[in-house]
Amino acid sequence: MPYVVTRSCCADASCVLACPVNCIHPAPGEPGFGTAEMLYVDPRTCVDCGACTTACPVDALKPHTALSQGEVPFLELNAAYYKQNPHADRTPMYVVPKQRGLPAGELSVAVIGAGPAGLFAADELLRHPGVRVTVFDRLPTPYGLARAGVAPDHQDTKQVTELFRTIESQPGFTYRLGVEIGAHLTHTDLLREHHAVIYAVGAATDKRLDIDGEDLQGSASATDFVAWYNGHPDRAHDHYTLDTERAVVIGNGNVALDVARILTADPDTLARTDISDRALAALRSSKVREVVLLGRRGPAQAAFTVPELLALSALEDVDVSVEGWPDDLDPDATEKTRLLSQLAARTPVEGRRRIVLRFLTSPVRIIGEAAVRALEITPTTLHTDEDGTVRARPTGDTQSLETGLVLRSVGYRARPVPGLPFDEDTATVPHEAGRVEPGVYVAGWIKRGPTGFIGTNKTCAHETVESLLSDFSAGRLTQPVSGVSTAVDALGLDAWRAIDRTERAAGEAQGRPRVKLTDTESLHRAAQAVPAARG
Repeated sequence: MPYVVTRSCCADASCVLACPVNCIHPAPGEPGFGTAEMLYVDPRTCVDCGACTTACPVDALKPHTALSQGEVPFLELNAAYYKQNPHADRTPMYVVPKQRGLPAGELSVAVIGAGPAGLFAADELLRHPGVRVTVFDRLPTPYGLARAGVAPDHQDTKQVTELFRTIESQPGFTYRLGVEIGAHLTHTDLLREHHAVIYAVGAATDKRLDIDGEDLQGSASATDFVAWYNGHPDRAHDHYTLDTERAVVIGNGNVALDVARILTADPDTLARTDISDRALAALRSSKVREVVLLGRRGPAQAAFTVPELLALSALEDVDVSVEGWPDDLDPDATEKTRLLSQLAARTPVEGRRRIVLRFLTSPVRIIGEAAVRALEITPTTLHTDEDGTVRARPTGDTQSLETGLVLRSVGYRARPVPGLPFDEDTATVPHEAGRVEPGVYVAGWIKRGPTGFIGTNKTCAHETVESLLSDFSAGRLTQPVSGVSTAVDALGLDAWRAIDRTERAAGEAQGRPRVKLTDTESLHRAAQAVPAARG
């Protein structure tokens, strides 16, 4: 009875270390670890011990007899990986990296950003004795996109926060939450107080379409929409008019799929999650019956991952259909195209809400006077460049798609970091293995761009921390100024735990994981149970 990985996991590698027969790959040090969509269990060598499921922080592993109908395809997906990647020539066992012998005295590091990238960086640093880490975030709450980006119907993925709780509980770890770098503290302040600074600030904005009508009421970014339904303090009190029968999402990555699922989900089901109360009330009165996802290129180039597509195909009360299949595309070309061809062959059920994956279609302009009334679109054809890149070219023919809501989901984009160089083309900070210069480092999306998954940040952080520790060992870091500390009101770990208890208690009373506090005033009130830490 093999165990099965059933979703894009955290890539924490706890399961790899726990497995006594080395049947979970790719493992750290192997090609694909940190960049693969998920890890995979080899069904031929799994001995059904269950050690992996005990170690997994996000409950991604299940015995094959416990799979739901929607999870059954993951059994073949796990097995298929080993048909293409034979096990025999793989690393015999993952070995925990040795602690570094650092120079005498404490190493003090500031990490800017309390999301997955920042916390994984803190974890990598705290593996070594004599290191102190202070994690800053402008919000009163940590965890970044794991709290405000993961869809509320993916509570299993949110369990990675239990791993973060373990990281923040380590000796040498300190929070300074509610502190904005550039407003309350400067880059210079940080360098005076610490040997080094790691910026893990993510990508807070989105890419624009640059088409007419993009700023009409009813046209918005999926980034803001996700923040709205997740109760992010910056966007929790936004307003979306959901009185249209059709919504259009431009883009077909995992975020686009999340938005489509939330817009078509049963509100009673969402009411058992940690979705924002304000968003839940709007969704209860929503008239949206169809969500169309537009992709400029074809099914083979779709940006969403296979695990997310499998989750979409498993929806029991929502139809999923596929439009825009190239004549020359073999349905069995990849696992993704095979799954999409199966969806294309489904027969719609009368009366259900519907998600349409429409390929080979590009937006031209958004139509309306004060508000969105329709989206003008054009078919595209595919052309392959000399370097193998597949590009979409509009045909010039147009048609109008009636809608009152257009959400662009064409990628996140980072903002420049004051005091650091910035590449406008890639929207990243130039670096070498995470090193901007000795003493200044980057990790996460500000380092590599908005790519990968939660677990990708682990290998990314490891590389950055290795560069930092090498610089410290070589004497390249400047000693902090003795006795200097900038006094700024901040929330520490105890304050965050008080907020967490308040939200969980409110959730327990309603049969939910938590009821999020969605404005800074209420968050600070909840934190009053403990004195605010002063830096």
